[in-house]
Amino acid sequence: MTLLSSIKTGHDLKKLSRHELPALARDIRERIISVVSKRGGHLASSLGVVELTLAIHYVFDIPSDSLIWDVGHQAYAHKLLTGRCDRFDSLRTFRGISGFTKRSESPCDAFTVGHSSTSISAGLGISVAKYLKQDRSKVISVIGDGSMTAGLAYEGMNQAGDANRDLIVILNDNEMSISENVGALSSFLSRTLSANYLQNMKKDFGSFLKSLPGIGDDIYRIAKKSENSFKTFVTPGMLFEAFNFDYFGPINGHRLNHLIDIMENIKQLNKPVLLHVTTIKGKGYEPAEKNPVYFHGVGSFDINTGNSASFSNKVNTSLKANKSLNSGNSSQASASQSGQASASEPCKNRADAIPTYTEVFGRTMIELARHDKRVVAITAAMPEGTGLTRFAERFPERFFDVGIAEQHAVTFAAGMASQGMKPVVAIYSTFMQRAYDQILHDVCIDAHHVVFALDRGGIVGEDGPTHHGLFDYAYLRNIPNMTIMAPKDEHELAAMLKKAIDHDGPIAIRYPRGKGEGALDYSASGGLDCSASTRCIEIGKAELLRDGEDLLILAAGRSVQDSIKAIAELEQKNISTALVNIRFIKPLDEDMILKMAKKIHNIITVEEHVLDAGFGSAVLELLADKGLFGGGVKYRIKRIGIRDKFIEHGHQDLLRAEYNIDAPAIIAGAMEILSDY
Repeated sequence: MTLLSSIKTGHDLKKLSRHELPALARDIRERIISVVSKRGGHLASSLGVVELTLAIHYVFDIPSDSLIWDVGHQAYAHKLLTGRCDRFDSLRTFRGISGFTKRSESPCDAFTVGHSSTSISAGLGISVAKYLKQDRSKVISVIGDGSMTAGLAYEGMNQAGDANRDLIVILNDNEMSISENVGALSSFLSRTLSANYLQNMKKDFGSFLKSLPGIGDDIYRIAKKSENSFKTFVTPGMLFEAFNFDYFGPINGHRLNHLIDIMENIKQLNKPVLLHVTTIKGKGYEPAEKNPVYFHGVGSFDINTGNSASFSNKVNTSLKANKSLNSGNSSQASASQSGQASASEPCKNRADAIPTYTEVFGRTMIELARHDKRVVAITAAMPEGTGLTRFAERFPERFFDVGIAEQHAVTFAAGMASQGMKPVVAIYSTFMQRAYDQILHDVCIDAHHVVFALDRGGIVGEDGPTHHGLFDYAYLRNIPNMTIMAPKDEHELAAMLKKAIDHDGPIAIRYPRGKGEGALDYSASGGLDCSASTRCIEIGKAELLRDGEDLLILAAGRSVQDSIKAIAELEQKNISTALVNIRFIKPLDEDMILKMAKKIHNIITVEEHVLDAGFGSAVLELLADKGLFGGGVKYRIKRIGIRDKFIEHGHQDLLRAEYNIDAPAIIAGAMEILSDY
């Protein structure tokens, strides 16, 4: 039996002596590494805060004291210490433990998070609410140095300092390098200056100086200035002191005794406090310490080597169906196939040769930038996640990582576009939500040519409701001047990116997470003839993949692939089905949709997006506006998409099946509307 298995609550933890805590830290790291090696997850960040987590729970009374983890992906140790150890093997699995903090999962998770830089603002709100209820328990917000690059963090600090609220902010700094001498002195100062008797002495001595007749205020200001100058010389706390926070640190975030001592001291302060701790990402697991970027968010891996585990991947079974459907298509489809053949060879039936959508985006960006010096790339602290690492190496002067500041990224791009540059803003769909006002106000009012590359559109999997990109059609299609594209495969993504660069005005490309459909074999040294690949892409024009008589499927993005699979089975039922790859959510191809709808009155729309204000809604609006629902014609229309709810975490294909947006759901929808046909 390990020490960890005996910990169910914070009270169990407090029964241990300080001498036992290092052994408990080892147990926690072993459990995290074991589970993440099988399930995947955020490893390096969670390993880096094990001692910090132990110290917080050892000193404070969670959940009476409220603990907010910024982003929440580093809270694995916190989960293990708060009654979720027995279920931790279900991490990031469907209906299992979330990879982030989640209020419905435990009362110890004070705030549901998934986006960064929210913890100070959220903590301040909790602190004020507690004050109004005369609840004097503590509020602790843990925020990383990366999250401190976002303006939202400073907006929260500004109000907290001005209101002088009781709030403890712990800055987890895992990047800054501090020499041993300075670090030791800072640690000493932090532990000493935080002691109760020194805080009281400081206050009393200040009052004494102010009371001196005639000269008291001047002497006090000189003394205060001298104290701050000395502290600023040996610590980086000047910025936080300017926000009226008492600053302590930096202190080594892996020295448990020091952490516990200083937390015991600052716990007594009833004012804004910032504790600066330095930690090592991946602490305790050598592969993660050596490569913290890779192990930040990692799939399954071999514990002994740190290498990705080798799993047999199924080749996409829709490839043959895709080819057979396209072989009998209209002239539009033939043009598409022609462009595809000129761009690259088809994938050679090897799943590991199929690139991800993200990889295709990154490599296509390099090709476009080689031919056009006005192309620049902007990301918000996600160069690896958005596939722009190689672009940054190739074109460092045209790559801009603005930190976790999506709002700034969008306005920054608008300024560049106003001067004739062609900025491509690559941000996950879920994070682009944070910059809605900037998209509308700074980009679209003046129709600046900014390209939005929305990665992770649709179901993303194990990261859950805070990360699913299920709302982008809705929050973008209502903005004037905006164009929205959704590729059916990775080849079409490359073509659309080229078209977006050539376009004049705001334009968004929304594509999914994960491997492509095998539409091209994009080797590391290979390239894509972007000029040839865009011949079949015309703004606002859809692609008729297959004509039919009984049923019309209008599909957006990767849902085209599910539709292809469904049609293969519908054929066996002698149901003649037409399929349109809609390509453009805005503007819709009105001519094609109306032409097909007048011929086929049984219609299914398919999208990996919420139904409210989504693609299917746009089709209904079009049909209603054009008067197709009058004249005695009976239409049977089925919209397939996500109903009005947030989707939990789980494997992508499992969630698609669970929420009825996959091929079987399309087949069921077809049989439903054709039941009285």
